[in-house]
Amino acid sequence: MAAAAGDLSADVVVVGAGPAGSAAAYHLARLGLDVLLLERQELGRDKVCGDGLTPAAVRELVRMGVDTSAWQRNRGLRVIGGGHQLHIPWPEQRSLPSYGLARRRAELDRDLAQHAAAAGARLLTGVTVTAPVTSAAGRVTGVEAVPTPRSPEPGIEAPATISAGLVMDAGGVSARLATAAGRAKSERRPLGVAVRAYFRSPRADDAWMESRLELWDGPAGRSDLLPGYGWIWSVGDGLVNVGLGSVASTPAAASARGIDYRAVLGRWLEHVPAAWGLTPDNRVGRIASAALPMAFNRKPHYADGLMLLGDAGGMVSPFNGEGIAQALMAGRLAAEAAAQAAARTTAAGRELALSQYPAALEAQMGGYYTLGRIFVALIEHPEVMRVCTRYGLPRKRLMRLVAKLLSDGWERRGGDGIDHFIQLLTRMVPAA
Repeated sequence: MAAAAGDLSADVVVVGAGPAGSAAAYHLARLGLDVLLLERQELGRDKVCGDGLTPAAVRELVRMGVDTSAWQRNRGLRVIGGGHQLHIPWPEQRSLPSYGLARRRAELDRDLAQHAAAAGARLLTGVTVTAPVTSAAGRVTGVEAVPTPRSPEPGIEAPATISAGLVMDAGGVSARLATAAGRAKSERRPLGVAVRAYFRSPRADDAWMESRLELWDGPAGRSDLLPGYGWIWSVGDGLVNVGLGSVASTPAAASARGIDYRAVLGRWLEHVPAAWGLTPDNRVGRIASAALPMAFNRKPHYADGLMLLGDAGGMVSPFNGEGIAQALMAGRLAAEAAAQAAARTTAAGRELALSQYPAALEAQMGGYYTLGRIFVALIEHPEVMRVCTRYGLPRKRLMRLVAKLLSDGWERRGGDGIDHFIQLLTRMVPAA
């Protein structure tokens, strides 16, 4: 049922019901705040994603109490490259479980949005947010919204102004609210691209997430090795997600390559074993691609009543292209700061509490993302990528370090020697 205009105010408005927005809405509702969660489309819309959930993402889902018992579980990474194959199980750690999950993105988004609604968030779908509402002083005090054209059941009846003490932009890579508020993306941060498709395949029985480190922009051995990896892993129901991800140190570098990544994926699919069944007849749905905003490419993450979450704040990891774990964590951190602000009695106190959010993001990911930018600058060189795959994979201890870095699977406190080494590295570099 559509909401009437008189109902459209809240303590917090969250724009976008992806992982970041739904996580924020869930935690906000559990913390006692009145929250409106707005989604432009209907729930269950297909999105470009690898659908893999690392133990870091599982940890956030556990914090939210999400029932994942029917989701596809995996044991770890199978890494292939340079003539080598290595299995790296997810380690049992103090703060991280020894398994990952996979869930088709359309189902994941639906599950998380419904979970937020069950916790008390007011979920409205079919609502397109067109602009921020600002005060004379430039503070964001709400959003303008209209029913989404052709939406079967729009969540509002007519164009409306939605008022809130705090607005969160979790609207994805387009970051329309952030852009309208003058927060331009940095042209000096890495940019990734992902291409993926679903197939019915016997590989759906595989308990490992497989990464292939050799991507060529032409026939193998007669072209450059691309910085990135191809993947195949089960998402349940007899389906696998097959795709590739590549990264460049800047958007300009990505554009200069002029690579047709769909063609790269197509060539790779032509040469996989026939027993895998990755044929056009077995493909389910479209081959889709998307840009991946990385390493905090849009800031500030909080200012003047507007927070940026997930892709809107460029929170995709430059190490592996993952964004779901980071989005879930950002939603939690944003909600915690908002709840603390709501308990303050002065405007200055509220702003001080809200400043916890960007500070927490920097503490969790700032140095790590700086390392990621260095990593991308190195693997952009084909000769470096070639040496890494040929000589790095046989060294199991080195690969355990790499696996923790790439999957953001390291302990921020305590842990083993590898964790301590990564902690030291992140303290030695400036925050992102």
